[in-house]
Amino acid sequence: MRTSAELVELEPTGAIILWEGVPVSLEQRRFDHLPERKKALRARYAYGIIFLITNLCAWFVRDYGQRVLPELHYLKSCGHGGSDCFHTQGVLRVSLGCFIFFFLMFLTTCKTRKLYKARNAWHSGWWGSKLFVWLVSMMIPIFCPSDYIHIYGEFARVGAGIFLVLQLISVIQFIRWWNKYWMPDEQKKQSCSLGLFMSTLFYIGSLCGIAVMYSSYAMKSSCSLNIFFIIWTGVLLIVMMSVSLHSKVNRGLLSSGIMASYIVFLCWSAIRSEPANEECNPQKQENVNGDWTTILGFLIAICAIVMATFSTGVDSQSFQFRHREVQHEDDIPYKYGFFHLVFSLGGMYFAMLFISWNLNNSAKKWSIDVGWASTWVKIVNEWFAASIYLWTLFSPVLRQSKVMDHEEPIQELDSSDVA
Repeated sequence: MRTSAELVELEPTGAIILWEGVPVSLEQRRFDHLPERKKALRARYAYGIIFLITNLCAWFVRDYGQRVLPELHYLKSCGHGGSDCFHTQGVLRVSLGCFIFFFLMFLTTCKTRKLYKARNAWHSGWWGSKLFVWLVSMMIPIFCPSDYIHIYGEFARVGAGIFLVLQLISVIQFIRWWNKYWMPDEQKKQSCSLGLFMSTLFYIGSLCGIAVMYSSYAMKSSCSLNIFFIIWTGVLLIVMMSVSLHSKVNRGLLSSGIMASYIVFLCWSAIRSEPANEECNPQKQENVNGDWTTILGFLIAICAIVMATFSTGVDSQSFQFRHREVQHEDDIPYKYGFFHLVFSLGGMYFAMLFISWNLNNSAKKWSIDVGWASTWVKIVNEWFAASIYLWTLFSPVLRQSKVMDHEEPIQELDSSDVA
C-alpha cells in the first residue's frame, strides 16, 4: 500500500506536485483549515454588528423617523401622512427586513458541514454582496401594504415566543455545565468548597432580591398582583432548592441557586415593565423625557438583546440530539443554519420589545418592553423556566425508575429459567 509521501513529488523549486489519480479526499486533508476556522469565528461578530445596527434602525424609525424621513409620506404603502411607516408599523417593517436577511442566510447555509465547502465561504466572506442583500431586505418591507405588516406582527409574536424558549433552554444548559464544572466529584474538595461558597452567594442574592422587590413594589395592600408575583417567586425558589437536595435527585445547591437568581431577575424585570402610571410602580412619571439614566438603560437593554441573541445562536450544542458526534478538524466550528435561524427569530423578538408586544399601541420615546403585555410575558417566562428546570431534575429519576421496573421482570425470568 502506497503511503501519502509516495503520492507527492518535490520539484527543485520546492513546489509540491500531486500525482495523477490521487483521491480528492487527500487534497482536502491538506487544506489548511485553521484560517477558515478563524474566519468563521470572526464572522459571528460581524453578524452581531449587523443585528445591532438593525436594532438601532428600529429605534430610530420608531422615535425619530417621522421627523427625519418626511419623504416616506409620499409612499402609498405608508398610508396617510406616512404614519404606517413609523412608530409600531415602522418597527415591524425593520424587523421584517431583519428576518428576511437572516432567514435567507439560514436557507443558504443550513446544510454546511465542512470548512472547504462553498457555503462556508458564503457564510464567512462575500461581505459586499451580503451588505447589498441586507439593504435590499431592509427596503422590501417599506413597499409592503400595512395589512401584510400587521399579519407579520402576529407571526412575530409567535417567533419571539420560540426565541424565548430557545434562550431559556440555552440558559439551563449553561447552568448545568457550570454546576458540573464547579462541583465535579467528591475528590476535588477545593472545587466543591468553591461551588458551595458560590451557591451560598446566589441564594443570598436571591433572598435579598425578593426582599428589595417586596419593599419597593409591594408595600401597599392594593399592590396585590405584585405581592402575588413576589411570593410565588419565593415559593418556586424553595421548591427548586428542596427538589435539588432530595436524596433521589441529589443535584446540590449550585444549579438551583443560579436558577433561583435567574427567576428572581425575571420577576424583577416583569414588575419593572408595568406601566409607569401605575400606583405600585415607584418609577411613575419619572424620566418621561429621557434623561441620561433612561437613555443609558435603553442602550444597555439593546446590547442585552444583541448579546442574548448572539449567545443563543452560537450555542447549537445545547440543541443537538446526538451529543457524542466526533468533531473533525475540517468541520465547521458552529452550526451556521441554527445561528442564522436564531438571529431571524431575534429580529422578531426585538420588535416585540420595542412595541411592548402590542401591535396597536405606540411605545413612548426611549422606552423598551414596558406594558402589561410585557409584564405577563416575563412572568410566564419565569414560571416556564422554573418548570423546565424542575423537569430536568425529575426526568433522570423517572427514566431510572422505568429502567429498574423493566429489569426486574427480566431478572425474574432468568431466575425461573435457571431453576
